[in-house]
Amino acid sequence: MAWNEPGNNGKNNDPWKQGGRDQGPPDLDEVFRNFGKKFGGMFGGGNKSSGNGASAAFILILVIAAVVWAISGFYTIKDAERGVILRFGQYHTEVGAGIHWKPTFIDSVTPVNVQEVKSLRSDGFMLTQDQNLVRVTFEVQYRIYNARDYLFSVVDADRSLGEATDAALRFVIGHSIMDDVLTRGREVVRQNTRQELESIIAPYKMGLNLVDVNFRDARPPEEVRDAFDDAIKAQEDQERFVQEAQAYAREIEPRARGQVNRVMQEAEAYKQQIVLKAQGEVARFEQLLPEYLAAPKVTRDRLYLETMEAVYSNTSKVIVDVKNGNNIMYLPLDKLMNQSGGNSSSGSANPMPLPARSTDNTSPRQDTLRSSTTRSGRG
Repeated sequence: MAWNEPGNNGKNNDPWKQGGRDQGPPDLDEVFRNFGKKFGGMFGGGNKSSGNGASAAFILILVIAAVVWAISGFYTIKDAERGVILRFGQYHTEVGAGIHWKPTFIDSVTPVNVQEVKSLRSDGFMLTQDQNLVRVTFEVQYRIYNARDYLFSVVDADRSLGEATDAALRFVIGHSIMDDVLTRGREVVRQNTRQELESIIAPYKMGLNLVDVNFRDARPPEEVRDAFDDAIKAQEDQERFVQEAQAYAREIEPRARGQVNRVMQEAEAYKQQIVLKAQGEVARFEQLLPEYLAAPKVTRDRLYLETMEAVYSNTSKVIVDVKNGNNIMYLPLDKLMNQSGGNSSSGSANPMPLPARSTDNTSPRQDTLRSSTTRSGRG
């Protein structure tokens, strides 16, 4: 028999009811009905007793909404940013880094990074002045210096700068020949492109400042790339040879100048030597003249002997008297020749030591030779 079946001797075996109390679940319909009454009373429905509670709840909701609105107005601007404030969609002011507050639904804030360096690249095939096709890659680095102009002067400042870069680059490439673009004129092309780009963006007041422009690459089409590589290599070899020649000239020129200076100094020294020697001879002659006038014969003999001594001291001839002797003489002619060239003070070299000879045989011969030489010299 079921627990809730009737006829159970008057006992109710319902487990939700114990001790005569109803402990069953609440009726959902009754709960929703009570909630609807209370909610309707907040907006004027219902009786007068529920009106005061509805007003208090409405004020509480307004207070909570005001607190949420006030809290939602706080915002933070980073160090590298500037905050552009729009009030009802119109530019109002700018704020710097820090924590700020704005009235929500009235002001709107747009942060703009004014310290970040941005870059954009322009790449494509371009026609040069000499009707050649070249592929050029160009890069522009820039940053924002005026947040208001960056946001409101043009629709999209970054895109406008890219289009201006393409226009400036094509204009410069179109007025340059291909050899300049590929090799020696790259720096000129870079500078001209920057000047042209600055002149294009200046009237638009984009609020952008160019940091640097870089000529990344320039190459011919793939079909003729090998021929252009050979031409570029030849030009590089030419520049290398020119630089080597200039380095050689810079090395040789100082050496030649040094040699010229040395020769000039030697010539000047020789000149001074000859002048001083001539002046000494003149002074010597002036001192010798009074002596000659006082004793002409003695002076002539002395001059003759000194002159002959100077002449024989520079000759390599050796005079040996072996007429009356039986000794063998050994003369080192090679050493005598060397001594005669290096030592001007020694007139004739002495032979190597041999057994002594009698002075009676040599002295009369030397006296006879000197007297005959003196007579022949005097004439």
